[in-house]
Amino acid sequence: MKKSQVFFTRDLSPEGLKRLYARISAPLTGKIAVKLHTGEKNGPNIIPSAWVKEFLGECLPDATIVETNTFYEGDRDSTEKHRETLKVNGWTFCPVDIMDEEGTVDLPVKGGKWFDHMTMGSHVTRYDSLLTLTHFKGHVMGGFGGSNKNLGIGMADGKIGKKMIHQREGSDDMWSIAMDELMERIAESTKATVDHFAGHIAYLNVLRNMSVSCDCEGTGAQPVVTPNIGMAASLDILAVDQASVDLVFALNPADNKALTERIQTRHGLRQLSYMKELGMGSDEYELIDIDHDDAVISPKEAVADVVPFSPFAL
Repeated sequence: MKKSQVFFTRDLSPEGLKRLYARISAPLTGKIAVKLHTGEKNGPNIIPSAWVKEFLGECLPDATIVETNTFYEGDRDSTEKHRETLKVNGWTFCPVDIMDEEGTVDLPVKGGKWFDHMTMGSHVTRYDSLLTLTHFKGHVMGGFGGSNKNLGIGMADGKIGKKMIHQREGSDDMWSIAMDELMERIAESTKATVDHFAGHIAYLNVLRNMSVSCDCEGTGAQPVVTPNIGMAASLDILAVDQASVDLVFALNPADNKALTERIQTRHGLRQLSYMKELGMGSDEYELIDIDHDDAVISPKEAVADVVPFSPFAL
């Protein structure tokens, strides 16, 4: 079986985004949505809006950033609050579609054991293609947030879909689903989006400012102690998340201890194994180093020159 391709660069900059995007852009046609986590107010670790502005301006001038409202109370649990937060965080240079602003739509989940559908923001059906632009980092419940989490939680609408994922029916605890079951529910939600955009979806993970906390924690996120690695992109969601996890685990133990512990203690690797069971991609991949003539390298080789973490490097 042919391995999936995952393209890798150490160049954490708008130029790096452009170069990686060129490798995965071919399937993205028509009206293109860009799903990224725009963050709570003043979140310190999100992908810099200035990077995205330059990248989209050159590569995707007609694209729309897409988001949904949150399930938890915060800066984005209503459309009005969400719009204000977008302004604070600098997402004012292109259209931002809060997809559940005008209701919901159900997309089928094929082969799921928890869901037969996932409820999404109704505007998802306005788009022909989707670029999943993800800040890879830890997550308090999911272990890590990669492309799978960005879509699984981020495309589900704020009141119905996210509740389906997080809260057991009949429970008053909005976080009553945890560990392996939560990973599976997230992946099934993601599958609805991946199947909907089949053949017209791509994934780009930015491994920078990787706190053990999600960007949903905003200024309350745990301090970053993991060094920056680079960026990975693929047309295979499982391959890009598997490669991103492998890159983190390939770091020296002193550099990855916090993040690998967060992934393992939350059973985050179940995201990967369940995506494989659902047929969402391959965990066998070639890591292609676009900085060095497309050499196929190992994750260990990719991080060989990573500079140990320094807070002054953020």
